[in-house]
Amino acid sequence: MPAVHIRNFSIIAHIDHGKSTLADRLLQATKALSQREARQQFLDSMDLERERGITIKASAVTVHHTYQGEDYELNFIDTPGHVDFAYEVSRALSACEGAVLVVDSTQGVQAQTVANAYLAVANNLELIPVINKIDLPAADPDGVAMEVEQVLGLPAEDCISVSAKTGQGITELLDTICAKLPAPKPQQTDKLRALIFDAKYDDYRGVVVYVRIYDGKLRVGDKIRMMGTGRTFGVTEICRYTPHPTRVKDLGWAQVGSISASIKSLGDVRVGDTITLDGDPASEPLPGYEEPKQMVFCDFYPSSADAEAGSGRKGDFEALREAIEKLHLNDASFTFEIQHSEALGFGYRCGFLGLLHMDIVQERLEREGGVEVVQTAPTVKYMVDMTDGTEVEIHNPADLPDLSQIRAIREPIVKIEIMCPNECIGDLMKLCDSRRGRFLEQRFVSETRQILDYELPLAEIIYDFYDKLKSITRGYGTMDYQIVGYRPDNLVRVNILVNGEPVEALSLIVHRDFAEHRSRLILVKLKEQIDRHQFEIPIQAAIGGKIIARESIKAMRKNVLAKCYGGDITRKRKLLEKQKEGKKRMKQIGSVTIPQSAFLAVLEQD
Repeated sequence: MPAVHIRNFSIIAHIDHGKSTLADRLLQATKALSQREARQQFLDSMDLERERGITIKASAVTVHHTYQGEDYELNFIDTPGHVDFAYEVSRALSACEGAVLVVDSTQGVQAQTVANAYLAVANNLELIPVINKIDLPAADPDGVAMEVEQVLGLPAEDCISVSAKTGQGITELLDTICAKLPAPKPQQTDKLRALIFDAKYDDYRGVVVYVRIYDGKLRVGDKIRMMGTGRTFGVTEICRYTPHPTRVKDLGWAQVGSISASIKSLGDVRVGDTITLDGDPASEPLPGYEEPKQMVFCDFYPSSADAEAGSGRKGDFEALREAIEKLHLNDASFTFEIQHSEALGFGYRCGFLGLLHMDIVQERLEREGGVEVVQTAPTVKYMVDMTDGTEVEIHNPADLPDLSQIRAIREPIVKIEIMCPNECIGDLMKLCDSRRGRFLEQRFVSETRQILDYELPLAEIIYDFYDKLKSITRGYGTMDYQIVGYRPDNLVRVNILVNGEPVEALSLIVHRDFAEHRSRLILVKLKEQIDRHQFEIPIQAAIGGKIIARESIKAMRKNVLAKCYGGDITRKRKLLEKQKEGKKRMKQIGSVTIPQSAFLAVLEQD
């Protein structure tokens, strides 16, 4: 296949605008899938993707299309649409020369449509706007095309109207891709340089690496070198996805595929690394990827309820470690480091791109790794300016230094772009103001919709902001955000004490004005979650040495007077005093069992 007839592109869009359905139609239109093999969301291979109806992992496939009597090879990637998986989108775009931007003809341009379009422009990609779902009764392709021109600056007449459900307009789209998208950039060197854009662990083949060839050629039997780690391996198998895995003897310039090389150690492969030939190496690696910035952090611990030594906790921790390492190979956008808690033992402190990303990682750990985990409440990253002039990065509220050594605590601030119907503007402004938001700008998209720009602390939107946004706008509102910096504010650490003992996993950093209200909500939730014991349990919230809220869990009372069927009152009083002394002694030496559900109580906000 001559390189001038190769087209590498991604399909990008806001969530639920029909990317995966469009990918299905492209596979069928190019005869890559037969009618019998076709099924909905064919490229969404994970059960989790099918259950939730979202794309989590980008999927790269190769198909062929005939245009003006010439055979064209199309390598396309179906990408996720949610803001939390923007790293997957950015990696996919860096391996392409063009992008198909899908817009729903019933919903118009939305927040992530704008964000993905800007991301493609930043990568110097050629954009093809596609208006999807034109078969629906509420479709307005002409109005949405004008919206695309107004908001994104892409000419309305360039928009291609399609229906991914019925197949209308798909052939025209394929012809436009062949005609309009550029061919791959020329080779910079004749030495092999292949970029690793994804990887996964296979129990039989070891680590399977997905690559895009930028320079040179890769063949079965070649001895390759990872330029980042320096490790060498022999290529045993090369596959291309059409969309079924198909073995080939080599991969040429601008082609995409997977290689197996008996790589057993997970640490030998890094996404973004460059592969070259060991005997004839390239002098410089490819640029790779910009490291993602994790913004939400939480702890994962093995769910073993027995924390005693020799109880099997070590085995659970090892299983969790192995599951996290395998998942990190497939999803390089989260970080992990060992953490220890007095209440929960050994676990991992993990960083994520957002709350949905955290939720997906937890479910994948439990399903793919076969481990059950306890997850603590999520927090964000803070920068602490110390009195001695140094700066400390804090991911866990329990790590906050003593207040006497702190000059200022700076929290991450995001610029949030909310696209919503006109009638919801007032309620959304109230929501943003209640979350310490700062109004920036209000823009008109069309006669019925506007864009609100606000600056908000990230800590105020990671819990239930998105749910409240959807509720206020009856599902029509969308949002996109990006970190703009760190700003100091009147922040304090609230410690939660159970029976006088601080529980690190429940501590949180919050604005002083909201500390008491938030603490009382948490204590009420904890009171419902923690079982009653033989003695009264005080649960308190404290800032430093000052208690700002308290609840008590009443003791279970055994009726010691049941056997007293008569006699003097002094006999009953003696039994009650004896019980009182026993409870006092039990309170001094007794321990409180905190259930797993209590650690998620801080997530609940009224």
